[in-house]
Amino acid sequence: MRAMQIPSDHPLLLNIVDDLAACGWSQQNVFLSEALTLELAAECRKRAAEGELAPAAVGRGPAQEIREGIRGDHIQWLEPGQAQACDSYLELMDSLREALNRGLFLGLEDFECHFAMYPPGAFYKRHVDRFRDDDRRMVSAVVYLNEEWLPEQGGQLRMYLNDRGQYDVVPVGGRLVVFLSGEVPHEVMPATRERLSLTGWFRRRGNEPF
Repeated sequence: MRAMQIPSDHPLLLNIVDDLAACGWSQQNVFLSEALTLELAAECRKRAAEGELAPAAVGRGPAQEIREGIRGDHIQWLEPGQAQACDSYLELMDSLREALNRGLFLGLEDFECHFAMYPPGAFYKRHVDRFRDDDRRMVSAVVYLNEEWLPEQGGQLRMYLNDRGQYDVVPVGGRLVVFLSGEVPHEVMPATRERLSLTGWFRRRGNEPF
C-alpha cells in the first residue's frame, strides 16, 4: 500500500516524538512499506542513470566545495510534483512535522530532503547537520532504500550519543532514523555495495534579518 499523509497522532509518529523528547533520537525499523521503499529506490537509480545526481558539497553558500576526503555521496534534492513516490514520501514527512510541532513545540515550518547515493567505499566523516551560521535545521531524518542489506556490508550511520557512546544504524530498506540536528554528531561508514537513502531536515524559521 502506498504511504500517504497519516494523522499526526498516529502511534508510529507519537513514538518518534516520545523518543526525541527522551533521548534526542529515534529509530523505527519499519517506517516505509516495502512497495514505497522499492519505488523510491527505483526513482533514485533512474535519476542516477540519467546523470541527475551530483557530487555533494560541504559547507554552505559561497564556501561550498566538493571534498571527497570528507564526503563521497551523490545527491539530488526533491521537489513536489516530480514523481508520485516522492510526493507520497513528502506527505508522510509532513505528517511527522505536524506531530513534532504538536508534541515538542519546535515551530517546524518545512522539510527539505535529497536522494543520497554512496558508491562502494564512499563515506561521510563525522559532522553535525546544523550549520554554524544558520540555525534553521532542527530535526534530521534519514530513511534507507536498500534491499536485503547485511550488517557485514557496512554503510552504517554511526551516531555519537552522550548517554550510550556510539551507536550504529544498519541501512536496511524502510528503516528511519531521526535525531536532533544540532546535538548528534554522526558519520556514514564505507560500504561494500551501493548505499541509497533519503536524507532530510525539518526546519524552523531562521534568525536571519529580512
